[in-house]
Amino acid sequence: NEQSPYNETLSGLHFSSDATFIHTGKTSRIQGIRVSRLKKPYKTLRYFPDGIRNCYDLDVDKGRKYWIRASFVYGNYDGRDVKPLFDLYLGPNLWATIDLDIRANSTREDILHIPTSNSLQICLVKTGETTPLISALELRPMGNGSYVTNSGSLKQLNGNYLSKSAYQIRYASDIYD
Repeated sequence: NEQSPYNETLSGLHFSSDATFIHTGKTSRIQGIRVSRLKKPYKTLRYFPDGIRNCYDLDVDKGRKYWIRASFVYGNYDGRDVKPLFDLYLGPNLWATIDLDIRANSTREDILHIPTSNSLQICLVKTGETTPLISALELRPMGNGSYVTNSGSLKQLNGNYLSKSAYQIRYASDIYD
């Protein structure tokens, strides 16, 4: 029953429900004492107790560069305190293995990608006994002159925001206020 769409106040980013992009999974809320410190997009999540592969079907512009960010916050939403391990795919290709047990309960993955068609699938794939989940999936169109590559996608390994401004737009651990 969250308002959708909405603008996240600190970053100014526009968020909307994922219900039109995926038809599987269930939604839940993060539990625990730290939930009050979370930014709004990370207080809820979608988890996938059924099936092996659950995919978001996204409309994109073929040939347009996108910055794609997938964020994952476990937050003991299920009361089991068993942090999940699963794979994240960009189309048919493995993007990352998400292991929230070694990632201190939350993580995110960033990639720059140029779709070769007008549709894109981002899939969460069950690899063991735990349940895949996702807190936020962000697609940001980029100028094609930024981060030029001869072929393929660019996966972010580390990032820092540098500015002379006193106002910092985003932090490395961007899920907390």
